[in-house]
Amino acid sequence: MSAHEKHLPHSAALPAEPKPRPVEPSRDQAAPPSRRAFVTGALGAGALGAGVLAAGVAAGAAPAFGASLVSSSPGKRVAVLGGGMAGLTAAHELAERGFQVTVYERKSLGGKARSIPVPGTAGGVRRDLPGEHGFRFFPGFYRNVPDSMRRIPFPGNANGVWDNLVSAPQAIFAQAGRPDMHLTLPNGIENITPEALRDALTAAASVASQVPLWEVAFWAEKMVVFLTSGDLRRRKQWEYMPYSEYLQADKMSAGYRNILIKSFTSTLVAAKETVASTRTITMMVEIFLWTMLGRGNDGAPDRVLNGPTSEVWVEPWHQLLTSLGVTFNVGWTVTGLDYAGGKITGARVTDPLGNAGVVNADYYVLAVPVERAVPLMSPAMIAADPALGRLRRLQTDWMNGLMLYLKQKTPITHGHMAFMDSPWAVTGLTQGQFWRNDFPSTYGDGTVRDVLSLDLSDWDAPGLLYGVSARKCTPRQIVDEVLAQVRANLDDGATILPDSLIHSWFLDPGITQSGTPAVANDEPLLVNTIGSWDDRPDAVTRIPNLFLGGDYVRVSVNLATMEGANESGRRAANGVLQASGSSATPAGIFELYQEPALKGFRDADDWRYRLGLPNAFDVIKPYWP
Repeated sequence: MSAHEKHLPHSAALPAEPKPRPVEPSRDQAAPPSRRAFVTGALGAGALGAGVLAAGVAAGAAPAFGASLVSSSPGKRVAVLGGGMAGLTAAHELAERGFQVTVYERKSLGGKARSIPVPGTAGGVRRDLPGEHGFRFFPGFYRNVPDSMRRIPFPGNANGVWDNLVSAPQAIFAQAGRPDMHLTLPNGIENITPEALRDALTAAASVASQVPLWEVAFWAEKMVVFLTSGDLRRRKQWEYMPYSEYLQADKMSAGYRNILIKSFTSTLVAAKETVASTRTITMMVEIFLWTMLGRGNDGAPDRVLNGPTSEVWVEPWHQLLTSLGVTFNVGWTVTGLDYAGGKITGARVTDPLGNAGVVNADYYVLAVPVERAVPLMSPAMIAADPALGRLRRLQTDWMNGLMLYLKQKTPITHGHMAFMDSPWAVTGLTQGQFWRNDFPSTYGDGTVRDVLSLDLSDWDAPGLLYGVSARKCTPRQIVDEVLAQVRANLDDGATILPDSLIHSWFLDPGITQSGTPAVANDEPLLVNTIGSWDDRPDAVTRIPNLFLGGDYVRVSVNLATMEGANESGRRAANGVLQASGSSATPAGIFELYQEPALKGFRDADDWRYRLGLPNAFDVIKPYWP
């Protein structure tokens, strides 16, 4: 018997995944028009949510929640193509400024951040069990997303949806055969200096006793090198160096690679250290450091929502935007963009029945994911703006969720878990402890009391049980594999998560044809490869009425995140304001925090870079420009 076989789940004891039943159209979704009734160019056809207002969104709501920022509508029509984070943000900013906005969304509002109810699992007056693309978390350095949340009213909340964020202060880094690690950074540093930061980083990393001290010292030095690097070096040197090369991963111990590298790549951001840029990943180390030290924060370092994402965020957002006059067409897919005379003349769409038509607007915000934007870029559009052609170079990877519904509350820790030795880079969170609604009386059949939400970030590595990647496994094999990996990593994992605890499970429906050569992922994630910044476009294109929103657009957070998508939506909205000649105040843009105490070091490093010298703190194996 191998070390992992003793944790092998008993297949007969686990239930099958709930089978979806046909879903009736939502009462908020108007029936799709017949082929005869489909009117091309009508921005208002098939509205979602017309007249739906929640408490606190009715006429007379406080001006802070969506009051118009202009005295009268400028009379400009905007088609927002995509209802994910970027699209909703752009619609929000433009609707507040008096624009006539219609959102066209292929699947569901909220994009990857939305909740995914499991059809047919509700009993009595309860709701369907809540699923999701993957668990959401809101680091303290997010500022654009919280700003939007504060402007979305929610019954009983003084600060709107923002008050639905709760702190997740604990974390477990679990490893097979070793005690679980609880990694924390200091509560604060009185004086920020490179030496003080190096000492703090060294102390934090030294918690992982299996990493040799000299390797910890090397890692801490390279972190300080980045923290004191100027913009020139970050953009022109670190952008083109793989993260694994920067940290000399191939020359270090397994513990070093697993804890000090993997923890910030595959387990956190679905990146591969051999292809991700030093700039992207180390920027995340940097901003998490400032967050843990309480600098530039909007709130606690790690936060989650107090309920399913759509219930406590996306649905109130939809209701607010509807009250501001935004029209929603859900189930409508953009299939092409017509370009003539130097501008977009129409967006070709299909409705939920497959009827084809053309949407006419004054301005178009294309807010679909990059893999869906690429086919829309015609040769004429690329000729007008070559940046649109470079989109095809951007790469995506898989990071999708698996829900395990539990018969008992199982608060393993009051925060996130990273299973460091899991081949599939599994991370997780038990969510019931954070939700304000009583789980069994609100969801499912009354016997489910918690949900363990898990993200799988590596779909290419062989698993423990079947020796093949997640891409080649059936849904049930994925469940078996993930359970085995979690149990093998977590202290007393087999005891904490026995088969008898599991009520049912649900795999992200974005994964289709599992276990067959036709397996596909309908919602992959952008990954930041070396030099990919060069191929990422700005929100404002050279086509005067076309603007881009999405986590692939150039923003302060150089990573595919809700924060980046939100910022891109704000930048797209500001582009519309400028193009239309609007006098409305532009949408606020919150960029990543930079520590003022290090500005002198960064400025000095710009000069060193110009002189062809390494960073002043780069002593052990220095990297020359």
